[in-house]
Amino acid sequence: MEEYNKFEKARLIGARALQIALGAPILVKADKNRDNFIDIAKKELEKGILPLTVKREE
Repeated sequence: MEEYNKFEKARLIGARALQIALGAPILVKADKNRDNFIDIAKKELEKGILPLTVKREE
């Protein structure tokens, strides 16, 4: 998994949680009744399967 700073992680988790809330498919095994959108997005980030990228300026 690529190393992200805390601001990138927060942005990625927030953006992915919004996608899930709007009906995007979940890419990890999660209990929809117990896990909220942010928990699911965090699990996807930890597993390295988050379908988002970070573009950095050099």
